[in-house]
Amino acid sequence: MNKQIIENMQNKNKYLSKFACQDEKAIYFKQNTQSIRTPFFRDIDRIIYTLAFSRYSDKTQVFTYSDHDHLSKRMQHVQYVSKIARTIGRALGLNEDLIEAASLGHDLGHPPFGHVGERILNKISLENNLGYFNHNIHSVRLLMEIENYGLGKNITLQTLDAIMCHNGEFALGKYSPKKKTKEEFFEEYESSYKDNTLLKKLYPMTLEGCVVRISDLIAYLGRDIEDAIRLNLISIDDIPTNIVQVLGKQNKDIINTITLDIITNSVGKNYLELSEGIYQAIKDLKDFNYKNIYYKANTEEEIEKLETMLRYLFKQYLSDLKNNNSSSNIIKSYLNNMDEEYKRKNSLERIVLDYIAGMTDDYCLKEYNKYLNLNHNKNEV
Repeated sequence: MNKQIIENMQNKNKYLSKFACQDEKAIYFKQNTQSIRTPFFRDIDRIIYTLAFSRYSDKTQVFTYSDHDHLSKRMQHVQYVSKIARTIGRALGLNEDLIEAASLGHDLGHPPFGHVGERILNKISLENNLGYFNHNIHSVRLLMEIENYGLGKNITLQTLDAIMCHNGEFALGKYSPKKKTKEEFFEEYESSYKDNTLLKKLYPMTLEGCVVRISDLIAYLGRDIEDAIRLNLISIDDIPTNIVQVLGKQNKDIINTITLDIITNSVGKNYLELSEGIYQAIKDLKDFNYKNIYYKANTEEEIEKLETMLRYLFKQYLSDLKNNNSSSNIIKSYLNNMDEEYKRKNSLERIVLDYIAGMTDDYCLKEYNKYLNLNHNKNEV
């Protein structure tokens, strides 16, 4: 391969901090073919060409029951995370390719209807002895065991780990990477199905993973407020004065304030740190969002309808598999395309859970309505 091409592709490595994850440290689970692309750069390509990535565009971020054109979907959210994280990463001299790969892949495992759908699938999963269902863990499962027709994508350990440990729901004042081996990564991954408390104890193995984690939080805090204002759920003047005085009122101000604080307090360090005042304001804003947005995003009636739908589909698809109903989409559009190893090593219940978790909002609704037309009068449900 032309030496100049390789040097051009690797040129950015000259400017990385000593705390950055170097390309040469990338760890693969399977043998990788040679390419002009560096490992994490290749992860980006492998992620954006997944089928799951294309489904981001019709997956709920917060608000399900609205057709407002300017409300965030998962596709916008992961791009916001990527942009914020790469800004922090570039300022700190970190590996932007690793940051972008993890940012774009961190929510691939989110089911239809956002966190409401996630909570419902978690109940269904536990009832069927499949363990806990968490979107960050399912993102990793999807890349390792479901994409590429059940053979998985050959994504680096560092990217998978950053995805698994990304949960921005758990705010911290300091984010320190935790070194781990392949074996330790797998132990955390597999234990997450059995121990739900482990989710709060997962820490990324790289500083880049820490950047993605805090950027997930930064990306949704202010943007979710914008969406809520568009729906007249809240007014911008409802944001408490003590928060506004520290972070600002507009989403752009919130992003800029937190981002600059992280960069200023973290440069030259092997960890990320927030100033005490900014960290407290983030916690206060997060509490405000939960009380005034997330808890009100769906009514009890809407949540009950979603649970009825997801439970109905789970039961119906399980029946279709047991009875080999070849006209069912879970067979003709999903299982028939999967590798034999996937079919052999997964229970019927796990296959159904994988299928539903991968659905977009619209597809889930269409499938449900199709079965209702076939089997019921719509007014019965």
